[in-house]
Amino acid sequence: MMASTLLPPVPRHVAIIMDGSGRWAVRRGLRRVVGHRRGVRAVRGVVDRAQVRGIEALTVFAFSEDNWRRPPAEVDELMRLFTGYLEGECAQWCIKGVRLSVIGRRDRLPQTLIRAIAASEAGTAAGERVHVRLAIDYSSRSAIRDSIGPASFAPRPTGVPDVDLLIRTGGERRLSDFLLWECAWAELYFTDILWPDFTPADLDRALDDFDRRERRFGGLSPAVGGRSPQVPRPPLFDRPEPSPQFEESKASDPGAARWMSKARRDDRPPL
Repeated sequence: MMASTLLPPVPRHVAIIMDGSGRWAVRRGLRRVVGHRRGVRAVRGVVDRAQVRGIEALTVFAFSEDNWRRPPAEVDELMRLFTGYLEGECAQWCIKGVRLSVIGRRDRLPQTLIRAIAASEAGTAAGERVHVRLAIDYSSRSAIRDSIGPASFAPRPTGVPDVDLLIRTGGERRLSDFLLWECAWAELYFTDILWPDFTPADLDRALDDFDRRERRFGGLSPAVGGRSPQVPRPPLFDRPEPSPQFEESKASDPGAARWMSKARRDDRPPL
């Protein structure tokens, strides 16, 4: 218990709206797709840092339902980029213990991308270090609407808590139909940094800002006579127990040890 109290509160679930890749390229006189390609590098760095910091789930907004309105050539380039990204990263994810899920509609995606999604999800299903979710052809309002009837959306993955911290790059200050239900109690962090320039150090700054927030979940601060939010709220998703193999690995892996200490912290309200 003593070790866990020395750790700053790390958000269990971080969501990122990766905005500004096209503008990054246009400002440099480049095609917009070049900015999207550079954005892939930023994703790699953030995923790696999320593991080090002990974040359980990382959801990134790659392509919204409304993005179909973009020029067909740009959409085609993005679909090829997503396919290549999944095919190229899967082997490393398996080594690093990353689990990959894709949320959003699949019936409108190219077959090559659908196959890459299926292969990546199956190949990384045993990952327990961090759960990375890519939102492709995603709309939160559509997901909420379809949750009460037949839907084309992929089933919700289990073991994913509500969002603690939502980060948006690129200077805009809105949610853009992203994880509206899951972000009910999320802390919001906006930065003018364009996504391709977002570094692991920038993620650290967002996490440091989160550490300074006081989360009351509708209650009062203990300083004014309120109680700490100890009453558990029903989580949106069930949370699985770590496997024995993961338990054994924590001794040699600081990131895993941090995750385990945080997961077992008795005095933190469930999210």
